[in-house]
Amino acid sequence: MYPALIFYRVKILGLKLHVRNIRPLDRQPFKCQISPMKILLIYPYFLETRVHTAEDVRAVPLGVYYVASVLKENQYDVEILNWYNINTRPHRIREVLTREKPDVIGFSILHANRWGGIEIAKVAKQIDPRVTIVFGGIGATFLWNHLLTHFHEVDYVVIGEGEHTFFNLIKYLESDRSQAIETIRGIALRQDGQVIRSPKTEAIDCLDDLPVPAKYFSYQHLSLTRGCTGNCNFCGSPRFWGNNVRFHSVDYFVDQIERLYRKGSRFFYFSDDTFTVSKKRVIDICKKIIEKELDITWNSVSRVDYVNAEILYWMRKAGCIQISYGVESGSAKIRNFLQKKFTNAKIRNAFALTQSYGIMARAYFIYGCPQESRQTIDETIALMEDIKPLSVIFYILDIFPGTRLYEDFKHRLGVSDDIWLNRAEDIMYFETDPELTREMILDFGQKLRSTFYEKLPGFVEALQLIDKEDLYPLHASFCSRLAMTFDHGDYSRIDAVKHKKGIAEKLYRRSLTYFPDARAYLGLGILCQKRGAYRESGHILTRGLTHHPEDPQLNICMGVCLMNLGEYEQALSHFLGFQDVKEAVHFTAECYKALGRENPMVAFEPLQNKV
Repeated sequence: MYPALIFYRVKILGLKLHVRNIRPLDRQPFKCQISPMKILLIYPYFLETRVHTAEDVRAVPLGVYYVASVLKENQYDVEILNWYNINTRPHRIREVLTREKPDVIGFSILHANRWGGIEIAKVAKQIDPRVTIVFGGIGATFLWNHLLTHFHEVDYVVIGEGEHTFFNLIKYLESDRSQAIETIRGIALRQDGQVIRSPKTEAIDCLDDLPVPAKYFSYQHLSLTRGCTGNCNFCGSPRFWGNNVRFHSVDYFVDQIERLYRKGSRFFYFSDDTFTVSKKRVIDICKKIIEKELDITWNSVSRVDYVNAEILYWMRKAGCIQISYGVESGSAKIRNFLQKKFTNAKIRNAFALTQSYGIMARAYFIYGCPQESRQTIDETIALMEDIKPLSVIFYILDIFPGTRLYEDFKHRLGVSDDIWLNRAEDIMYFETDPELTREMILDFGQKLRSTFYEKLPGFVEALQLIDKEDLYPLHASFCSRLAMTFDHGDYSRIDAVKHKKGIAEKLYRRSLTYFPDARAYLGLGILCQKRGAYRESGHILTRGLTHHPEDPQLNICMGVCLMNLGEYEQALSHFLGFQDVKEAVHFTAECYKALGRENPMVAFEPLQNKV
């Protein structure tokens, strides 16, 4: 399981209601009465600066939105705070908590952000000792005893799925508390100086019984499933969710997308452990996205043994632009240790097939595993050169609570969970293995990365797209999107990647062999202007505008091109129709200045401001 995905702050305040004697979530509608209780759900910060961005730690875990939606459905006053980087402005913690005066604060703990949660909880208790602090999430689930034993700021820990447990805890806290707290399933707490836990909560059989979070919140990360068929020993998912995969219905999932689409979202992460575990469901989802004309793009996660030509075709038609695969290693010995028991042939087939449909196949590789050596790293490099991924993430093997690797670590070294009293986000496996040294692991990582960047131009050159005419517009989009990463995206900022502008230009031109893609015309036009070839840029942009006459970026780029050629009057004709775009307004003013004429658009400014 890769790091959970996270998001921006959403603030929606509802009515304050009181809830008593409510039947379980999956049985009866809720009936509520007015209550003064204020609830904050906080995603706390990490100790270390995160290397990865949007699809890693910046987004609030989806489970928080489900918990909040259950509360919102019952008209509780609940607010979600994304404080993944609040430590850059620590004074804000006290300011916000003092202003909001919460009765209950729930923290979403992944593990590496547990110290952020602890530190915020301490501030909250200093401001108001009566505030109730609840920890939940995968990190709290596997360290509930440790957290309650050593950190008295934490009052309760929700273990496992949180929707039922947290809701029932809120009911208990606002009741007369005559009910025994231990009757709430999935809870841990201190009682009479002892840490205790209640029986395990029952898994939610019908996920569609949960409210759709998109009714109340905006976010980009969605999940069709809970659970995973895999059994990787470095992943906590098997113990947290179980191996029995549960599904939302196709209608529930697409309805969620549609609600978010109507709110303005156009890009999504489908963050299931294995999105494609049910081929039929995925194809049905894709067909409904197409049927509803939802013009979206999205990324997903899968396994190399859960994709084929049919599912990839429909995923691409429905907007999928990237699938991440946990390859882990080119060494069968290491993959077997990690419980990733598929062959190099399976990996090769999945990557070739995925990229042939114009879907970026991202490879996750883990290094620093038991018995890692120069030979196993060379095997990983050989596999990487074979599958030719266009995007790669390299991780050092970490040991996290809730994994079989962690249990082995405690047994080998005779340590307890108290090791997490150290202010550390994680433990890297090589730190526990005398056969592996820091220098060795760092060298392995450098070798993997430098090889990938060196070989990347060749990987792009070798890209083969399937010859299916209905996919030509999507092939064009894929090529132009990939070009952007070399032109001004991630790869443009990496010195080790050579010939970036040349790669970008080839990809833009290849895009146009499939379809008159606006992004490709724009990219080529800008590249020409950067090297001073304004006439050539003008010819390219003119062709683009014949296909996309109302495209604002093409028009603005054409206007800039004409300005550089001294043709200000013609340039104006491309700017004036887009005065709602800041750049167009600026260049309009520059043109009138160059022509020595008064800008008539300025005359409308006071009236517009007044209105």
